[in-house]
Amino acid sequence: MTSRPRKLKKRHRRTERVQGVSSVSSREESPGSKALFPMVVGALGVVFGDIGTSPLYAFKECFSPHYGLALSPENVLGILSLLFWTMVLVVAIKYMMFILEADNRGEGGILALMSLASMSTRSSKWARIILIPMGLFGASLLYGEGIITPAISVLSAVEGIKIATPVFEHYIIPLTLIILVVLFLVQKHGTGKIGTFFGPVIAVWFGSLAIFGLIGIVDNPAVLWALNPYYAVQFFIMNGKVSFFVLGAVVLVITGSEALYADMGHFGRQAIRWAWFSFVMPALVLNYFGQGALLLSRPEAIENPFFLLAPSQLVLPLVILATAASVIASQALISGVFSLAKQAVQLGFLPRLRIVHTSSQEMGQIYLPLLNWLMLAGVLWLVVTFKTSSALAAAYGIAVTGTMAISTLLAFVVVRRLWHWKLTPALAFLFIFLTVDLVFLTTCLFKFFEGGWVPVCLGLSIFTLMTTWRTGRRILVAHLKERSVPVERFLEDIKKDPPLVVPGSAIYMSGDPWGVPIPLLHNLKHNKVMHERVAILTITTREVPHYNKAERVRIEHITPNFMRIFAVYGFREMPKIREILEACAAKGEVFKVDETTFVLGRETILPSDKPGMSLWRERIFALMSRNAQRPTAYFDIPVNQVIEVGIQVEI
Repeated sequence: MTSRPRKLKKRHRRTERVQGVSSVSSREESPGSKALFPMVVGALGVVFGDIGTSPLYAFKECFSPHYGLALSPENVLGILSLLFWTMVLVVAIKYMMFILEADNRGEGGILALMSLASMSTRSSKWARIILIPMGLFGASLLYGEGIITPAISVLSAVEGIKIATPVFEHYIIPLTLIILVVLFLVQKHGTGKIGTFFGPVIAVWFGSLAIFGLIGIVDNPAVLWALNPYYAVQFFIMNGKVSFFVLGAVVLVITGSEALYADMGHFGRQAIRWAWFSFVMPALVLNYFGQGALLLSRPEAIENPFFLLAPSQLVLPLVILATAASVIASQALISGVFSLAKQAVQLGFLPRLRIVHTSSQEMGQIYLPLLNWLMLAGVLWLVVTFKTSSALAAAYGIAVTGTMAISTLLAFVVVRRLWHWKLTPALAFLFIFLTVDLVFLTTCLFKFFEGGWVPVCLGLSIFTLMTTWRTGRRILVAHLKERSVPVERFLEDIKKDPPLVVPGSAIYMSGDPWGVPIPLLHNLKHNKVMHERVAILTITTREVPHYNKAERVRIEHITPNFMRIFAVYGFREMPKIREILEACAAKGEVFKVDETTFVLGRETILPSDKPGMSLWRERIFALMSRNAQRPTAYFDIPVNQVIEVGIQVEI
């Protein structure tokens, strides 16, 4: 079933070169072993930090007093069998074998998958109406995971202190808060310098997981019977409905699965697969089974089987290593949320946000100040409110399983419409994986009032903001279009009544590729003048990660001195005015930045009772519009070359 997608991708790549879409990264072109090894190590630090810290709390949570599950050998083996086969089915098969194949020109993540699915159903309007909101809600849930992961990971690591010495038990919360504050404070400096240490530290972490797990297994090798799925089936038969609720804790072993897909663009699927099958999965399985072996011998170790698995003299160093691994896992997810927000801005689902590039070499290293402080506030609130990793675990599962279920639905559209699978295998794919996702999601929903409401409310809030912004912009563009005039009519009017022509060039920025910008009409109406050379610049973002720079700009001459400039970017790229002007110069139209006037429209939104959106959503849209980053800063336009024309619009 994978041969067809590969053939299809070759055809896509040929099409991309013609249409200006950048082809898949060279990282996907089967790099040699020397090139692959650094990417595998890098993937360990960025991709697997989240799922790699799950042993801190996942196995312990399965025996939480909330479930009332007896610590019997049968239950221990049953839980281990569930953990193992969940990782195999969801991560090893679903994500590694199938989802990673669904790359959008080498990029992954739920927004990239949404773009693929929506592009494959362009002729089906109802499908796009369903697919885009579905993808947006999945992305919204990921923001919830981005807030919960730092809280639960760092808190569960610091909790190991009371195993090393009970004296510091009262300092767990303050120490966790300090670590988290420092983590978010350093975001503005970028992760480039410390990023080189991420891979080696996580490699040591996974090595420690494997070694301590192996020690536990050697002491009680009978635990390996849990590799047999019979014990998972027996667990359900013996425990009835309790076993169903326990799945809400089992799902914690696959948190971070979406990160595997989202970070594909940074490392490529080959490096991620090598890291998972050769290092990550074996280390995780060994550690979970080592914890199980410990409980078979010492049931009282359920207090914290992860840290009690280590020799007493190594507990404190393990706490330090676990804290470092948790910080790295949190850092990876914070960077992922920043990247997701940037993509949402580029695709028109969020207003312009201030984006700071923290590296001159790496495009992916960005910092969003507003989002950073909002996330910090949310993370600190979670730690202070829930106080323990066990309490936070209840809030974790819904965001993860909800996003996974949405990814399965979007992937079904891709395998059916883009890869052209036959209906039977496509339905089998959907049935198997969606059933697993929905079972896990249902069990997590039972924890809604214990903390699961946090990611749901957060996801709904962000989803409301994104859909409000997109709908509001569509309505605004329609209103501006009504007040505009076609270019042909505009040229006829100025031919009948020629304005005063002043020397120089002016670029009017407009989101409308059809009519004449309102600022240009206002300028003629009130000032009665026009520059001798006028260009209307429209910047658009395509549903692809990167756009071919050679095809970045298209110039359409309407008259010798009146033209339209179309600049196209991918959703992972940042449009900059100097780059656009350089591309224009390469095509024979030279605009010197310090000699060009940039005219922008500044819309003031006036909520009204006009049809389109509810009044409360119009007010939210107006608030978001007022607080959006100014175009001058976002597009890096020299402020002393800009004229803004105010426009009031009722929506």
